[in-house]
Amino acid sequence: MRVTYPSIDKLLDRVDSRYSLSVLAAKRAHELEDGVPEALKEYQSLKPVGKALEEIEAGKVTVDSNQIG
Repeated sequence: MRVTYPSIDKLLDRVDSRYSLSVLAAKRAHELEDGVPEALKEYQSLKPVGKALEEIEAGKVTVDSNQIG
């Protein structure tokens, strides 16, 4: 599978590395699967990981620097 939307370049403008992006997207996708409310009104993706990436691109989900380290 290839991510075409949102673009990886736009996503990497929001986070500092591909690793941070993958961890953040996975954590948010699990939250969505567990019933945490969605952050956007509309999504292009139907799957939780795609929705998480869209939320990251929109700036609705960010890395919490207090949780690092």
